[in-house]
Amino acid sequence: MPNLIARLKKLIRDYPKQFWLIFVGMLISTIGASMIWPFLMIYVSKKLVIPLTQVATLITINAVTGLVFALLAGPIIDRLGRKWIMVISLVGNGLVYVLMSQAQTYLEFAVAEALLGAFNPLYRVGADAMVADLIPREKRLTAYAILRMSGNTGVAIGPAIGGFVAVQSYTTAFFIAAAGMTFYGILIALRARETLPVFEDRTQRRTVFEGYGRILQDNAFMRFTLVFTLTSMLASLIWLILPVYTNTQFGIPENRYGFIPTTNALMVVTLQYLVTQVTKRFKPLSVMTVGTAFYAIATGLIALFSGFWGFWFCMVVMTIGELILIPTSNTYTANLAPADMRGRYMSIYGLTHSVASGIAPLLGGFLSDTIAPRATWVGGGILGAVAVLAFLWLVIRSRRESDVV
Repeated sequence: MPNLIARLKKLIRDYPKQFWLIFVGMLISTIGASMIWPFLMIYVSKKLVIPLTQVATLITINAVTGLVFALLAGPIIDRLGRKWIMVISLVGNGLVYVLMSQAQTYLEFAVAEALLGAFNPLYRVGADAMVADLIPREKRLTAYAILRMSGNTGVAIGPAIGGFVAVQSYTTAFFIAAAGMTFYGILIALRARETLPVFEDRTQRRTVFEGYGRILQDNAFMRFTLVFTLTSMLASLIWLILPVYTNTQFGIPENRYGFIPTTNALMVVTLQYLVTQVTKRFKPLSVMTVGTAFYAIATGLIALFSGFWGFWFCMVVMTIGELILIPTSNTYTANLAPADMRGRYMSIYGLTHSVASGIAPLLGGFLSDTIAPRATWVGGGILGAVAVLAFLWLVIRSRRESDVV
């Protein structure tokens, strides 16, 4: 026990106070937000009495605005700084949750989803860039893993509570989510310092304001983002479609389903640091190939199950992939990015999530409504196989290029 405490103290000393400020704020805000998002599609489908495909269009609206603002976020954050853009995003998200609690029509939900899609990339890109500014290259993989532990601690708590709160009052859940986001925004406003690098060289400063041309010429990074989008689509299917699928097809209520995302979060909290210590010994593209394989297996297996424990098992399999994949992909992006272009690299990386969350629910909803509900997961398994093969291609290509050099 004394050794554990000593190691914990050393870990805390190894990272700046502002990093731990982000850690605490992320924990609080995620508890609130995760009381809502696992059940949002269930809430909308019941409130508006519309089919899954139409509900999925709301997620697509969110994704399209997220796509636009993910592109805008990088230049804005590289030019105006990280801190206040993060504050605007967090407080804006809080206000949107309040508005969503009062929404009564499809149009009102669509507007709310569009606003969430606009605010979310601003925070995500700003926070990723701020962490990259604060943490030296050799410590970034562990830093991103620690922050994932914070976020997933929130996800461990939020859905478990949110499932019970939502059954009684979705409005209460929305207001708790709004409070968490707003508190985190105030915390950043009052306690964080700006981390945007200052460039003395005028040529380097002009480079900051350039467009995305430099990134588009980074062939290794662009190939990675295209392939990673396929993996992100698998995650979107599980996170966005599975709650509705289990509820409408098998009658699993919100207060029980909440323990499935909670399991994901508990695994990340307890295992992420240990898994990262193993994965950092290997080449990142190889690590991401293995992680994607777990996502593919989990997605395909969902088609075979019809009860709570089967779906719970699929979440466990997916989470193993997540533990392997996500910190590695974050670090891979941060390490490829020059200091003056971090915001824009993180924007392009964030596009993978926006594109995936826009396409995957529509694809899943279409397969479900036109063929059969299980077809969503059969299609997802096939998509996963393609993603694994694509990552293997990246690994082989990378090795050949290394041999040439």
